[in-house]
Amino acid sequence: MDERPTTSWRRGVAEEAEKLAAGTLEPGCVCMAALFPDELLVATDTVLDTFEAELLALTKADDAQIFAVVERVVLALNAVNDARNGCAFETGEREELCAYIDEALTERGFDVVAMTARHGLGRYELTDKWRTW
Repeated sequence: MDERPTTSWRRGVAEEAEKLAAGTLEPGCVCMAALFPDELLVATDTVLDTFEAELLALTKADDAQIFAVVERVVLALNAVNDARNGCAFETGEREELCAYIDEALTERGFDVVAMTARHGLGRYELTDKWRTW
């Protein structure tokens, strides 16, 4: 599967910590650890673990089954966001999560463009019905 957003977020936190330790980054310029605390990363990974397991269980799924998996992952991410007072995911993170969901479906052989079109949606509206983040 494509790289999870949490992987790049963790990498950013680690790179920033290295720069801070090396003295090449001023303490006032540190932001990654605050944006991506470990509890947020763990909670998000837990949601994505479940999503990936559900995708692997889908074989010749129909649209309703695929949308149900998407709904569950989005609602679970809503809960992660809500637990952080609606501030867990900024615009960039939202885009990364939506792209990850789309790419994960595509890698499993599901035609996201055709599926969303059959329901009067654009490809990038896949998560909109349930997403509050």
